[in-house]
Amino acid sequence: MRGWVILGLGVGLLYYVATETNKLDEPIAQSEAMLEETVRKIQGMTGTTAIKTDNKVPQLKREIAERLSPSELSTLDQILSSPSSLRSFKEEYCSGITPKHDSLSQENIYFVCDKLN
Repeated sequence: MRGWVILGLGVGLLYYVATETNKLDEPIAQSEAMLEETVRKIQGMTGTTAIKTDNKVPQLKREIAERLSPSELSTLDQILSSPSSLRSFKEEYCSGITPKHDSLSQENIYFVCDKLN
């Protein structure tokens, strides 16, 4: 029983450190960079590239369109227009404390972030 309690405390501490602090941001970034480097090396050796199709965005737009006003919908179109704008929106609004957005309401930001994750 004591082992389970210690394991639970360890998992809880790890979860807290990963979500509430920035202590693991650097190791996570390093591991992602190493993974990307490995993929680039493999692609360079084999001469092939992996093409990932993303059908999630059009379906996501249809699901969210029912809930948004026309001005919010045009803002969503700008957000979903490119992978970089989508990534920057996720980084700014979908992690931790959500700042206010000029066009989207707070509830719709939460809704969009839930759908994106």
